[in-house]
Amino acid sequence: MTTTTTTISRAGESAPAQPVIERFLRDRESVWRQIAAEEHLGVLIRRMLVSSSASLAAYGAVVGIAHSVPQALASALKLPVLFLLTLAICLPTLYLFNLVWGGRLSARQVLALLMATITVTSALSVAFAPITLFFMITAQSYPFFVLLNTAILALTGTVGLSFLVEGTSFLNKQAEGGARINGGLLYAWLLLYAFVGTQLGWTLRPFFGDPGRPFVLFRALEGNFYGGVIDLISALLR
Repeated sequence: MTTTTTTISRAGESAPAQPVIERFLRDRESVWRQIAAEEHLGVLIRRMLVSSSASLAAYGAVVGIAHSVPQALASALKLPVLFLLTLAICLPTLYLFNLVWGGRLSARQVLALLMATITVTSALSVAFAPITLFFMITAQSYPFFVLLNTAILALTGTVGLSFLVEGTSFLNKQAEGGARINGGLLYAWLLLYAFVGTQLGWTLRPFFGDPGRPFVLFRALEGNFYGGVIDLISALLR
């Protein structure tokens, strides 16, 4: 037990020398062990916050520059806000309902798990930036551009959420007594997270900027995300 704790402690102390996303991709089990032991969680959460915010801002700037520099700056600000605000809205639900179902994970452990989701999502999203730039230059179609990047965010978000499931599974195996997260509750929460995130994204639009319209920071509230996607598909097929 002492050896395990010492190993986790050393990992947490030496972690600043290694980019946090590398820990997830190379040795994510060490991250799950650190969260389970609640070792240096404050440092880990801050590093994930900085990493994810920077990556999402970079990707937001790429998708927004297709319209204008003001849109790139606005999207660089709004994309991190979208993910972090979605987390803030949904975090209490997961934490409190987990307590109701007998779980005993601390709020910081739940926050660290959710920040892991956003960190992985953001890193994978910015990795798609060259693909986005390529199609921005070669495919002069606004509906296609929006649908492409919506699909990218959906894919990277799904991968990020799979890390949440993996981390939760690891913590459940390490848990004693009632410290587990209920599996059914987690999957119900994932659906809630997806619905909140997509509708919040619709509320904060535009992120891409319609080339036929002048720059605006926000558009009027009308319709919903799913209706908007259907409209874009219809426009693309016409």
